[in-house]
Amino acid sequence: MVSQGFFPQATTGHFRAIKAPLPSDDSNIVHHTESLPNSNDPQPDLSPQRETICQFFLNLVKQSSPDLVLSEFKNLFIQFVVVQTEPQKAFYKIIICRDEEEFKNTLTRTIYIILNNWIFRREYKPAQELIELLGNAPVNCCTKSQTLNHLSTWLDNFINSQEYQEIKVFVAKYDYQQKQHWKNHYTSYLLTSQYANSQNSLEQRQAAKVLSQQLQDKFKVDLAMYTAHSHPDAPHAQRTQNPTFLGDEALELIKKVVAKRSFFSYGNLANIFIQQTHRLKYKYFKKSLIKYLFFSVSNQGLVDNLRTKLTEKLEGIYQEYDEEVLNKPLLLKTCNRTIEWLTIPRNGEPSSLFIALASQGNPLTLAIILLKLILICPPTRTHLEVCMANLIRYYEDYSQEECHWVIKFLEITKIILTIFTENVQYNLVDMDQSKLNTGAPDELRIFSQQAERNKNSP
Repeated sequence: MVSQGFFPQATTGHFRAIKAPLPSDDSNIVHHTESLPNSNDPQPDLSPQRETICQFFLNLVKQSSPDLVLSEFKNLFIQFVVVQTEPQKAFYKIIICRDEEEFKNTLTRTIYIILNNWIFRREYKPAQELIELLGNAPVNCCTKSQTLNHLSTWLDNFINSQEYQEIKVFVAKYDYQQKQHWKNHYTSYLLTSQYANSQNSLEQRQAAKVLSQQLQDKFKVDLAMYTAHSHPDAPHAQRTQNPTFLGDEALELIKKVVAKRSFFSYGNLANIFIQQTHRLKYKYFKKSLIKYLFFSVSNQGLVDNLRTKLTEKLEGIYQEYDEEVLNKPLLLKTCNRTIEWLTIPRNGEPSSLFIALASQGNPLTLAIILLKLILICPPTRTHLEVCMANLIRYYEDYSQEECHWVIKFLEITKIILTIFTENVQYNLVDMDQSKLNTGAPDELRIFSQQAERNKNSP
């Protein structure tokens, strides 16, 4: 039982796309009688055309083979030559209206509809082939057909867009021919960033959320298997691959944090804090939050400096709510801002606090503070993962060696969140019951088992 309260003292089949030449004229296109729109005319509503195309591919991908889906996709979006079916008529309407934004939105949404269904059925190879098909699309072609020239230009713009890069991230997990960049190890965070972006289509956000969770679940299982089979007495054939970049340091880290959990539980600490700050005025909650975040944190010199800076920042935010009682939306906003101060602000550069903590050998301290925020406000985990994705994008042009300290922070935080927020229970077991409380866990073995989530826990 933690005796110290958190109140302020005053308030107690391999498919290869071929770059086929575009036709030199419009002879194969069935022309509509409608004329091209005048630039001064109001833009027509093309959402019915988009829905026609998306519904067509939704039905197709559910009922047909991947080869047929790829063929229809190529015929419509890449080598558009006829206007006979309803989807083709709808697509032609988008082209003659010269609406590139609608083209991009329709293409992006169609791609995620297809990928969602394939990945749900674990058909990963066609997903790679679809990306290859787009990457090999004939672009910047000059023909006598203005229609085809527009399509070629739009495809080139799409291939160089952020939307296409996010699609590549989505399938990168299954693209085994791609040279591995260190950022690919954190695809789940990059996908969370896509999911959290309300400007993305519903299909893209759903696809990103599902795959991100799959990758996190896989890491959870891989980490448990690695810790279970990596003790010195385990036969070499039974040892599993280390799912982290930390090497043997990963085992030492897990032993360290699990052994410390024997003395107090971060989950119990969070519950006590939640109970003690219930119905507290916001200005007093902010003071209590500082005490909670730094309770039992080691390295006092570092802590004093960090506590001072965080206190200044917290005192200055949302002051208009200082006299109001804390509520869930205000808690979420406060935790989100605190996470940004400790990592990277939105559309900004890594914070000075992050650089100081992560680059000077204190990533575990930072990871524990972030964990404490997640435990008192679980919905803020999404924002943390978005911030992690922003850090990855900021440093992605650096080599693994150049930003090893950033990677170490990402790895440690990933492990900490897995140990303390997932339904896998890690325990240290001393076979002769002599070393568990000695403070020297080198000879202890880690056992993991799936546990039921406590519905009352944060």
